[in-house]
Amino acid sequence: MTNIRRATYEDAEIIVALMYQAYEPIRDLGIHFESAHPTIEKINKNIKENICYVYEVDDKLIGTISLRMPWSHNPGPYHFPHIWWLATHPSYKGQGISKLLLDYIEADAINQNFHSPAVTLGTASNHPWLVEMYEHRGYQKFGSKDLGKGHITQYLIKVIDETLFEGTEILKQKFTDITYKEDE
Repeated sequence: MTNIRRATYEDAEIIVALMYQAYEPIRDLGIHFESAHPTIEKINKNIKENICYVYEVDDKLIGTISLRMPWSHNPGPYHFPHIWWLATHPSYKGQGISKLLLDYIEADAINQNFHSPAVTLGTASNHPWLVEMYEHRGYQKFGSKDLGKGHITQYLIKVIDETLFEGTEILKQKFTDITYKEDE
């Protein structure tokens, strides 16, 4: 049986182990994602301040995804929910777990529960396949910024509800500290 639910503090140790294993390839690439260096304190803070979901198969936690909300202490770069800390246990890679978690966030959490017109995320512009994977899912590059982590963060946006979305030109006017150009 599969289940997606909100994470609890009791899940923190398992999430740390899951994320540490899932983000090993990121560390090997020399990309300094916060999620690649999980600790109990960071996970508990994420559970407290953001919306953290876990994915279970037969009561075994094998995936996680979080949303940073615009009103949180660490919002995304725009006034939309911001996806971060997506991870699937390496034993389950290639089975569509990340796709399932993204589908859940986009359809259920963002569209039905929050009625947000869009969702954003950020990734390293130099990652060999993540930007392309998100673009394949309908995300569009929407600005980049050097956050001092050793890579340029490429922001992507996916419009979930066109009828509520104001348009990219209005957003670009509101967020002038983001560079709006394609990465080199």
